[in-house]
Amino acid sequence: MTAVESRPSVAQAPARLALFIRSLKGNGAERSMANLAAALSARGHAVDLVLVRASGPFLKQLPPDVRVIDLNVRTPFGAWTTAWRRPATFRALAPALLDPRAPVTLGAIPGLADYLRRERPAALLSALDYGNIAAVAAESLARSGARIVLSQRNHFSSDADAATDPRIRRAGPLIRAFYPRADAVVAVSRGVAEDIARVAGLPPERVRTIYNAVVGPGFEQAAAAPLDHPWFADGAPPVILGVGKLKPQKDFPTLLRAFARLRAETPARLVILGEGPDRAALESLARDLGIAADVGFPGFQDNPFRWMARANLFVLSSAFEGLPGVLVQAIACGCPVVATDCPSGPREILEDGRHGPLVPVGDVDAMAEAMARRLGEPRGSEALKRRGAFFSWDTAADAYLDVLLGPLAEAPGRA
Repeated sequence: MTAVESRPSVAQAPARLALFIRSLKGNGAERSMANLAAALSARGHAVDLVLVRASGPFLKQLPPDVRVIDLNVRTPFGAWTTAWRRPATFRALAPALLDPRAPVTLGAIPGLADYLRRERPAALLSALDYGNIAAVAAESLARSGARIVLSQRNHFSSDADAATDPRIRRAGPLIRAFYPRADAVVAVSRGVAEDIARVAGLPPERVRTIYNAVVGPGFEQAAAAPLDHPWFADGAPPVILGVGKLKPQKDFPTLLRAFARLRAETPARLVILGEGPDRAALESLARDLGIAADVGFPGFQDNPFRWMARANLFVLSSAFEGLPGVLVQAIACGCPVVATDCPSGPREILEDGRHGPLVPVGDVDAMAEAMARRLGEPRGSEALKRRGAFFSWDTAADAYLDVLLGPLAEAPGRA
């Protein structure tokens, strides 16, 4: 896979650039795209953030120079217009569109095509599986000449294997049909790059790895913001932190069970930031384990960095990831970490365990042991912050500009 470069090979003249994603709700991909939009705008480019629906907490964090284009799509039905405008595209989309729960993102195809035809951006960067499929389909309608770059944010094979939603597994054939027609495909980690090349049937050299835009302006100030919580008072037991959507992928049950074993040996507390469908089950598990009094679920936080900066340990318990931004954010705050060695990203971020122990996915004993060991070691904040700074907005923006505005290479299906 092509490695990320810290600087573009040539200076880039200002251009209109479009970023496309479903919304700016509180997930890692959405935060990263908002960060990237701000970083590209700061370089003097005219940036449009095109959203399937303009919603989510990261909207208010965008700089005023980033223009938000709200397609305001609420149903997938718009994609059916491809039936008579581009029959071949419709035939490829049909398996997803015939599902009664067809992804709403596909309904953005005609609106996105109209945007491309009207605004003529030099390039469009999309994210997430169905967003990437919609971007390629929209350009097949628009024929605008925009360079279409797809950003793969998750380890698709792991996601599909674990999915209970058939729409996720059904994306596989669509990825194989649409991804090769893009001008470029970017992955957020080497593990994701290898996986998506295999799933999409792409030569490995056609997938480039660029780490997410995570650490940017204002990060240190956000980490230093006040946090009024009694568990962080002087002399209080150490606080362990988890952050993420409360869903099976994040495997918070393993973290709760590992914490229960740690808590049986030493005083400690656990805070899990985030919302999601598994909240009630996780709260119930904490009660069943007898640790509910020492576990907090404060919900989604606009500023998780102030929690990371004060926690004694951050734990990533995920079964799979793309590139876990929360792990990068934690080390950038100087917080010691423990992470599962899941596909993919933690091993790359932690450089094979150099910056924090890696434990097998779902291994309660190994996680509890690593947590206890890391709590007993020096914090080492400055070295962690230096590693976190590697995942800066500047590094990501420069690498993306090289892909978005670099020499156009002929892509199969676009010639």
